[in-house]
Amino acid sequence: MSTLNVENRRYAETYSQTDLNYENQTFGTTGGVSENNREDGFVPAFQDTATGCVYRSCFANGCPAPIHLLDGLPKELVVQRDAADRAIALKATLVAGFLRANRFYTREQAAQFMSTYH
Repeated sequence: MSTLNVENRRYAETYSQTDLNYENQTFGTTGGVSENNREDGFVPAFQDTATGCVYRSCFANGCPAPIHLLDGLPKELVVQRDAADRAIALKATLVAGFLRANRFYTREQAAQFMSTYH
C-alpha cells in the first residue's frame, strides 16, 4: 500500500471530497477507514501538516462525526464552498487520519496498527 499524505499530494492546490473518496477506496479493506477501526477507539480527524494542529471531524453543526467530513472544519481551513455554503475544498496541507488516546494517526498508521493488533 502506498503512503497517502501531503508529500504525495505536494502539487495539489487543495484537499477535496475527491481526495477523501480516493483515500476511502484505497484503505477500504484496512483499518485506515472509520468503519474498520471505530471499535478500537479511533475517531476521524484531520491534521494540518503546516501547523501540526489536529481537528476532529464534525458535522456542520459542530457535533462529532463518525466519518471524515469536510463541512465541520474551522473556516480558516476551508478554501472553497459551494452555493449552499458547504465546504468543498480545504487547504492542501490537510491530511485525513484518526485520533486515538490523544494521538493523531495517518490512515496508513491506523491501518498498520489495526493489522498488527488484530
